[in-house]
Amino acid sequence: MQLEGIRVVSFNHFLMGPLGVQFLGDLGAEIIAIEPPKGAFQRHWGGQNSKRAGGETTLELVANRNKKSICLDLKSPEAVEIAKKLIETADVVAENFRPGVMEKLGLGYEELKKINPGLIFASASGFGADGPYVNRPGQDMIAQSLSGMAWITGKQGEVPRLIGTSAIDQHGAMIYAAGILGALVKKARTGEGGRVDVNLFSAALNLQAESLVCYFNGERPVSTQQPASVGSWYHEAPYGIYATADRYIGLSLGNLGVMLEAIGLAETFNITQEEAFARREEISAVFAERLKTKPFHEWAQILEARDIWYTEVNDYDALAKDPQVLHNGDFVEVESWNGEKITLVANPVRYDGVVAPIRLVPQKLGAQTEEVLTELGICNEHLDDLVAKGTIGPK
Repeated sequence: MQLEGIRVVSFNHFLMGPLGVQFLGDLGAEIIAIEPPKGAFQRHWGGQNSKRAGGETTLELVANRNKKSICLDLKSPEAVEIAKKLIETADVVAENFRPGVMEKLGLGYEELKKINPGLIFASASGFGADGPYVNRPGQDMIAQSLSGMAWITGKQGEVPRLIGTSAIDQHGAMIYAAGILGALVKKARTGEGGRVDVNLFSAALNLQAESLVCYFNGERPVSTQQPASVGSWYHEAPYGIYATADRYIGLSLGNLGVMLEAIGLAETFNITQEEAFARREEISAVFAERLKTKPFHEWAQILEARDIWYTEVNDYDALAKDPQVLHNGDFVEVESWNGEKITLVANPVRYDGVVAPIRLVPQKLGAQTEEVLTELGICNEHLDDLVAKGTIGPK
């Protein structure tokens, strides 16, 4: 495994933090997830009215495989000392509390590097470690709305629209993982640790890099909301999604003349490639009307013959049957800790053609508390005492 021998102590909750750290666990790092005795937030809310599968909420299942779970009540000074003892053995501490919380617990970077000088301290927050928004709550909807993402996703003249998934959380998680990996490479070369900071708001801007660079380096449009069927404010027509007689079709970028010929309008619709951006609403309306006249499979044959890029538009039921999804093994069915079958989304990276294995399904709260603390040299009698006092979760 690529990260075998790397130990990460994780104080993460909800989605961006846990998902980024899970990525490291998939690559072989030992992840020790510290949760309060009642469990982190994701164990109590998980979408679909907190529906449970395999004994856990679906949000818990999304981002907590390949992790050991231990329970520490960090309000207890004794639990904080246990956490410090564990951190002495760690390569990475990863956390996504609001800025200042770890310092209040006595677990801030300046304190921890005294006991572990080579430590990598990775912090994920809503808006960054400082600045005017430092104390504002950070969450995917907030990041989409504030960053302009919801605005550019909406159609012109309509209410701004959220993306249909927690895109910023999930993109931010990959930035979080990449930042930690970069710090690990530096440590391997120099022996030095350091601090890594990522935030949800900057991740939202990074996800819009193409749109933002177009906007700030070109002629400003009247609106950056999506025009008609066209997929974004900065693309020309007919790029976007349209209805056919029986389902939907997505059209990618291509030669406008060839595309007009394919739908039978090359002779009657007088327009040039150079006008594809300026007259995109008119163009998209023409394509929308014509594409309704034939079923998807007929348009697919016509477009395929002309090497025009197109796609079917899958719902989730169709996605589960998609031949490339099946070939790639993107969905993995495993047995949960309570014996129930659950479906997870596989790690997207392959090394030497092999998908990263699921060594531990998302664990029952505190499943490895006794194992991890015993490795620290805490005896059974002391463990029993800690459980009785509520300092740690049940053995």
